[in-house]
Amino acid sequence: MNANIMNVDYTTKIPNNVNLAADRQVLKALEGWHPGYIDWWNDMGPEGFQQSLVYLRTAYSVDPRGWAKFDYVRMPDYRWGILLAPQEENRVIPFGEHYGEPAWQEVPGEHRAMLRRLIVIQGDTEPASVEQQRHLGKTAPSLYDMRNLFQVNVEEGRHLWAMVYLLQKYFGRDGREEADELLRRRSGDADSPRMLGAFNEKTPDWLSFFMFTYFTDRDGKMQLHSLAQSGFDPLSRTCRFMLTEEAHHMFVGETGITRVVQRTCDAMREAGIDDPTDVAKVRALGVIDLPTIQKKLNLHYSLSLDLFGSEVSTNAANAFNAGIKGRYRETQIEDDHRLQNSTYPVLKLVEGEIKPVDEPALTALNMRLRDDYTQDCVKGMLRWNRVISTAGYDYRLTLPHVAFHRDIGEFKDVHATPDGILIDDATWAKRRDEWLPSTSDGDFITSLMTPVTEIGEFAPWISPPKVGIDNKPGDFEYVKIES
Repeated sequence: MNANIMNVDYTTKIPNNVNLAADRQVLKALEGWHPGYIDWWNDMGPEGFQQSLVYLRTAYSVDPRGWAKFDYVRMPDYRWGILLAPQEENRVIPFGEHYGEPAWQEVPGEHRAMLRRLIVIQGDTEPASVEQQRHLGKTAPSLYDMRNLFQVNVEEGRHLWAMVYLLQKYFGRDGREEADELLRRRSGDADSPRMLGAFNEKTPDWLSFFMFTYFTDRDGKMQLHSLAQSGFDPLSRTCRFMLTEEAHHMFVGETGITRVVQRTCDAMREAGIDDPTDVAKVRALGVIDLPTIQKKLNLHYSLSLDLFGSEVSTNAANAFNAGIKGRYRETQIEDDHRLQNSTYPVLKLVEGEIKPVDEPALTALNMRLRDDYTQDCVKGMLRWNRVISTAGYDYRLTLPHVAFHRDIGEFKDVHATPDGILIDDATWAKRRDEWLPSTSDGDFITSLMTPVTEIGEFAPWISPPKVGIDNKPGDFEYVKIES
């Protein structure tokens, strides 16, 4: 294996393992893009902590055994690099009509527009989440959590760089224009919003942040896995390395929610509360009640399902046929990887009832990926429910039905309960606040969001983590705020 593919060149302004020094044109384009990126980061990145020293990890290699080093760094000085996983020798396209042919090192002309669009959509989500989370540092429940937020933010920034590199290197002038547009759009902006709905929502509090990193970043994981199968090798290699970093983002979400649930259960037990659904009593303890956690979960899961697009999609079929975007863990699936005669069950609205219908597997690829996503989501839920049952409470957090609260796809024009029972508009209007966070729920959670910046201290609504980052002790100063 080529040693300099594993290790990263830090001598240029843009750390990389793609030999940018020898690629003058792309290096120049990226150096030209860099000041605009820093302006964007200073305007839209974490508010109020740009000069604080944060204990961050920076990738210095793409070797899975050890690829990151930890050190204090000010966020605007973070080294956003371009890092591709090592090239697999003799890699072939693992699916579609080009199955078994050598993977492409350049963009095939006939697939140029489709590839560019996929890269732009993926790229657009990365800065969007930084924008959505920019105020959260001010209400962090601990320095540990603040550091995790900032780690997620700088890595989403790096993932933007990853996509911009592909645009600048492989798509010429179009790519340069798209790269500039990625810095121009803003999450939730009336005139130039981000491309996907979930990335224009607000992230008003830390429970929302944990839900976002658990559910919405997990959609990102599924999309990256599909793109990591791509016949366009540079995209595949970029996504493979991005997945290494993405794992931490979902860890932040999963452990964050676990700690919120843990703290709530501990507080209920200490207070002798037997009924976890006695919302007023539980809230009086200054913790977030389980029914409200369920409502937040309902919201973020349903928003994240919309990110998969329509259940039946010719775009998805075309991208698969073209060898551009595969399935989750494509190479581990035992079939012909062409899907010409296969079917896949899709939940549809048939004469007012929700029923599975066998659709051609090719057009049902979004549905399949969404099913894989749902199975992946269930794993964390088991851990949260174990915390609740271990504390002696008969309460379970559950994923709502896929027809619940949808804006895209088969169920966008109907209302359903979290159990999947279809209801009319009037019933929905009357009962909506039972299932989704109400304004008063939001106000209550916001009232708990008082910042805790003492070293080793945690806000009273969340438990400390079991272990520190980089094996640091509980009283480690993850962010040096006075600097």
